Amino acid sequence: MSATDTTDTPPSRQARIVLIITVVASALLVIDITIVSVALPSIQADLGGSLAALQWIIIGYTVTFGAFQQAAGSLSDRLGRRSMFMSGIALFTLSSLACGMAGDALTLDIARCVQGLGAALVLANAMPMIAQVYEGQQRNMAIAVWGTTLGACGAVAPVIGGLLVDLAEWRYLFLINVPIGVVALVLCRTRLPADAGRSSLAGIDWTGAALLVLTLGLVNFALTRGEDQGWGAPATLVQLGVALVLFLAFLALERRVAAPTLDLSLFRVPTFVAATLIAFFSRFGTVGSSVYYILYFQSSRGISPLGTGLLMMAIFAPQLGMGLVAGKLQAKYSPSHIIGAGFGVLALGGLLMAWAFDPGITVWAALPGLLLWGVGGGLAGSPSMSLAVNVVPKERAGMASGAINSLFMFGAGLGAALFGVVFRSRISDETAGEAALGAGDRAAVVSAAAQGDISRALTHAPEGAADQVRRTLESAIAAGASTVMLCAAVVAVVTAGVALTLVRKKDLLTGAPEAQKVGARAEGDPA
Repeated sequence: MSATDTTDTPPSRQARIVLIITVVASALLVIDITIVSVALPSIQADLGGSLAALQWIIIGYTVTFGAFQQAAGSLSDRLGRRSMFMSGIALFTLSSLACGMAGDALTLDIARCVQGLGAALVLANAMPMIAQVYEGQQRNMAIAVWGTTLGACGAVAPVIGGLLVDLAEWRYLFLINVPIGVVALVLCRTRLPADAGRSSLAGIDWTGAALLVLTLGLVNFALTRGEDQGWGAPATLVQLGVALVLFLAFLALERRVAAPTLDLSLFRVPTFVAATLIAFFSRFGTVGSSVYYILYFQSSRGISPLGTGLLMMAIFAPQLGMGLVAGKLQAKYSPSHIIGAGFGVLALGGLLMAWAFDPGITVWAALPGLLLWGVGGGLAGSPSMSLAVNVVPKERAGMASGAINSLFMFGAGLGAALFGVVFRSRISDETAGEAALGAGDRAAVVSAAAQGDISRALTHAPEGAADQVRRTLESAIAAGASTVMLCAAVVAVVTAGVALTLVRKKDLLTGAPEAQKVGARAEGDPA
């Protein structure tokens, strides 16, 4: 299917305003995912509280943010994007104020959970709002600008957090959101187009939305807490088991209701299936592995957090540039080819990083792999995000966006968890021959090293053997990170295969390359 070509027509002023507002609002919540991590020691020193309460500052936001994505996106199709988007900004702003004024850890944890809900309402509506005012190649470019900006914000968030903590105090990490949120609300109120007529509340699939929220919430919680609880522990297995039962109940319900939260018939469209699989596997491989190559640089090579952050610019700089390039390439080339090429470059970068992760060679040997990792991620990222909303009508963009955002979160969490098992297992294998460690000491050392804490690991080493154990652990962490990157390269190859076999231009309602619009294509033409 094709759409009217709008490539040569400049976007309207209203469309540009919508893009600016969605970028600014989305950037706030993406920054808040990681910005707080650098301030946890300062927060604990000020508010006290247990380790579990401290962890919930991160977990609470992540769980609610991931759990409400699909429900928020689907509800916006019925209740109106502008009202849902503004509700999210208002909730995020008020909860940020509550976080900044919190007098104890429990209050901060609760406010963070509410903040995650507000963030879900914003992000689930951002891409559908862009899709509402842009068509064709302009939509591809707008989504590319939105996506690359969010990537940049995620990259600089820890640096911003560190500066705010050093120059002021941790409360400003949250309070800085308040004036920005107020300005965003005013702009939304005065500049965003009004919603069309709302559907009746009586026809909304409230039960399905609740089942999916509970399912995603439990899955995200289990993935976040799995390492501490133990992946085979009864608590983790019960959480995942209950989530599975709830998900099966959700699927059974969605087949019967007239207006489902997630229309399962979308999965009959190969390109939509591809969009969901690419969303899952892309975050599984890229975000899931990032924890472990950062641990390699910091724990195996002894590079400071600031130095590691600067080294990561070798990924982020080309990723941002190639994201915009990929947006332009969609005017002429099939998204399947662009995405496939991007993941192919990612796979090559992963293989080079796996080879370079060796304490015996210079750390700069990792630079070519890092650059290719960034190039591939940028090339694949923009068209991947556009796919889902380009195969559904505008009226269902919220549902499609919610599905993709939910799978982004799920893929990142599961990737980090499974790669963590691989990482820990390789460290255990590499330290098995260390004669200086007894069986009891080895278990404690492996546990600490798998978290990148060599200093704590060395407290379990016998006197006089600390240097020898340190060298063993540095090599073991490097071997673990290398194995993780080999696995990530395999995931990238699989994802490229998904794009090349399932993505079809004829499924695109808009945003197809210009070649698609020259004459009619036969229904069975290949991508």
